[in-house]
Amino acid sequence: MRFINELHEGDRISGIYLCKQKQSAVTKNGKPYDSIILQDKTGVLDGKIWDPNSLGIDEFDALDYIDVMGDVTSFAGAMQVNIKRVRKAGEGEYDPADYLPVSENSADDMYRQLCDMISTVKNPYLNTILRKLFVEDQEFIKAFQGHSAAKTVHHGFIGGLMEHTLSVARLCDYMAGAYPLLKRDLLITAALLHDIGKTKELSAFPQNDYTDEGQLLGHIIIGSQMIHDLAKEIPDFPEVLENELIHCILAHHGELEYGSPKKPALAEAVALNLADNTDARMETLTEIFAADKGKKDWLGYNRLFESNLRRTGEV
Repeated sequence: MRFINELHEGDRISGIYLCKQKQSAVTKNGKPYDSIILQDKTGVLDGKIWDPNSLGIDEFDALDYIDVMGDVTSFAGAMQVNIKRVRKAGEGEYDPADYLPVSENSADDMYRQLCDMISTVKNPYLNTILRKLFVEDQEFIKAFQGHSAAKTVHHGFIGGLMEHTLSVARLCDYMAGAYPLLKRDLLITAALLHDIGKTKELSAFPQNDYTDEGQLLGHIIIGSQMIHDLAKEIPDFPEVLENELIHCILAHHGELEYGSPKKPALAEAVALNLADNTDARMETLTEIFAADKGKKDWLGYNRLFESNLRRTGEV
């Protein structure tokens, strides 16, 4: 088996991959075909079965591990594989660890760092709300440690949510030290909680796709509801503090057109938005350059950055 990030146009592949998605469709001429997405730990690859009823195309479903033979081509600037033969792989033919993208950082080490960050929050109400979720709620901890921060775009891997959360919290910690107007306890708490709704917005791997709750509400609203419910479990939790914390969550995307129900009105909400956007964009760049593997300097136009991206030259 060759990993997806090793493939090039013109290659012939033969190996086992995870079928992340499978959809039946019809060409403009009315001919049926199957559109699938193959996945391994290095990425995803679009695949097409142009004649699903032909000899050598066996039955399989989404989330099956499948043995694929086909040719890698290019369509609209992206690689895809034209699949000639496929069968469902049997138990023992594959190692699931080869097919699920995982953070390069240790989950145990990241969780320890997160707990260390919680211990620096001195406000008793904010410290309690963090501990109730990240220390006492074992079901949430398991989901949080295993979740991605996004379906695609950035941190779309196991442990991605925890990695992104820690990065945002570190950036907020720096800003709290640099700008005295910021209330550190509120900002750090908001940073650690800002994406908790993603544990319900996205399903666990290998699906890593939007749930019904995620489609209908989104992680910002879900997270705000979770914080409201937690605050109600803490005796005498100040209403003003709850509202300020929830405001930071509601405003952390910064703009209404980016999904925030509110624009930032507090200094802490502004700082959180800047930290969240900074980490998301820098990780996106990291993943873009890593996927190119140094093959070229200019990587082409990117819609997110609205720019033709270029690799920095050697000094």
